[in-house]
Amino acid sequence: MAEPTDDIIRAHGLGRQFRGRWAVKDVDLTVGRGEIVGLVGPDGAGKTTLLQLIAAILDPSAGRCTVLGFDSVRESAKITSRIGYMAQGFTLYDRLTVAENIAFAAKARNVSAAQLAARRQQLLAMAGLGPFLHRREGALSGGMRKKLALCANLVHEPPLLLLDEPGLGVDPLSRRELWRMLEAYRRQGATIVFSTSYMDEAELCDRVAFLDAGGIVALGTPAELRARGDGAAFRVVTDDPAAVEGALSGEPDVLGVQWQARDVRFVMWPGREPSSSLRAPFRDLGRVESASPTIEDVFVILTAECNHSGDGDVESPSPAHTRGPMEGTQAQISSQGLTRRFGSFVAVDDVYLDLGSGEIFGLLGANGAGKTTLIRMLCGLLSPSSGAAWVAGIDAVADPQRLRQRIGYMSQRFSLYPDLSVGENLSFFASAYGLDRKAAREAIGWARAVTGLARFEHHTVARLSGAVRQRLGLACAILHRPAVVFLDEPTSGVDPLSRFRFWRLVNALGAAGTTVLVTTHYLEEAAYCHRLGLMHEGRLIAAGDLASLRAELPADVPQTVEAVFIAHIERARTRMPQSESSAS
Repeated sequence: MAEPTDDIIRAHGLGRQFRGRWAVKDVDLTVGRGEIVGLVGPDGAGKTTLLQLIAAILDPSAGRCTVLGFDSVRESAKITSRIGYMAQGFTLYDRLTVAENIAFAAKARNVSAAQLAARRQQLLAMAGLGPFLHRREGALSGGMRKKLALCANLVHEPPLLLLDEPGLGVDPLSRRELWRMLEAYRRQGATIVFSTSYMDEAELCDRVAFLDAGGIVALGTPAELRARGDGAAFRVVTDDPAAVEGALSGEPDVLGVQWQARDVRFVMWPGREPSSSLRAPFRDLGRVESASPTIEDVFVILTAECNHSGDGDVESPSPAHTRGPMEGTQAQISSQGLTRRFGSFVAVDDVYLDLGSGEIFGLLGANGAGKTTLIRMLCGLLSPSSGAAWVAGIDAVADPQRLRQRIGYMSQRFSLYPDLSVGENLSFFASAYGLDRKAAREAIGWARAVTGLARFEHHTVARLSGAVRQRLGLACAILHRPAVVFLDEPTSGVDPLSRFRFWRLVNALGAAGTTVLVTTHYLEEAAYCHRLGLMHEGRLIAAGDLASLRAELPADVPQTVEAVFIAHIERARTRMPQSESSAS
């Protein structure tokens, strides 16, 4: 029988052990009715395991948890039948339509036909999925699939919703729509607990729990957590962010550096200020100012306080220490009228590109805008319906086999072998690139050093956190020192500190002459790119540096990257006829 309580979740001394290692340890957490609580922390901190313990999917190795008044071990079935749990991976049926997936979820939850009829209409309206009722789940964009998964978990109106990285791989517009759905659901009295690597989502919570090494090391409202960073955040207004980062690197009191659209932010140990020697280099680079701390700044501070070295203690190479592209290769990308049709659907529509050597080009767009399809054509993996492309001096349409030896491609899924070690994966890719034994040994040593993987040499990929797998994916993509590197959502789901460090690697590659085309849904990462391309419904609707993209918009549009991105997309939507095949 359920215990009478106003608390939806009560965890005391909660822990879970895997093969002698504590994934979650000594967690005390109480969540009240109607709260939104966010779980943040470095990769491998225990967020997913904690959610699965609360969801009664896993039994604890220590401690106790009650959910909705039921014990998570003795009464697990009563918990799982009453809650909604959305895992990181999609748990829908790709051959079923939107309507069929919702109907299946309702039947599994014993929702009557009359209840389903009323609830389905409300859910579809809230998610904007009404026009796509008869489309198969496998044909939906990533954002639409997330919204459908949320609908499937809300069809039985659970009082508690548990979400594991709901915004993972979802574009900013779709994330906004997801949050509108969650806020509407919370207003009905529901409780929501979710994990996230997006710190802007953490700002929307009633409380935020920061996890490290399986334990909660900080818990409070966003304002309470930001207060922990008072006096620790600074900004440098500059036209040369690379030089500013170079001046800050190696400073023991500087915990993290982040490029932003108009300045460079850095975080120091609380209570310490930039010394005169630290300020000296900025006389010619810009002015140092105090900045209001953000949740992201506090994330960096808490990570440092926990002495968390696991994934991130890698010093990215300076350009001088990074080899450039292979001799005789002009690192560039050029396309003319590149188009790809799938039946009547136009995935990429008449795209013209011209990228120079060493350029870092950010490709932004909603889920389903055509970014991955464009990359696959430029890599020679997909033949265009019309148009032409040259990459690294090679005709991508006529000679795709030769092209693949001159480029690096890091797909969204990394294409690594989970049962092989880091060293074995590197050896496999060196062989696939045709490197002889001596060249492979040299290339592996270089790539391992550049990406900081030496201490993970014998670890199997399945044991690695997302941040280390990300670095291994990059190492495998650059082993043969390609002239051009394509990175498709390389930082999706990775914690902020690991993202900063990853971008240091990317900038080092660009400074050494490698051309990089990268897609991302973290719009603040646009600051690291030389130029941006905005895609909408398969078309490249705008391209240029951030200043020129801003200049094309009305003066009342806010200056943030997100505002510029959304304004261009909305302007394109008003100029282009909306089709049922467009991404949402």
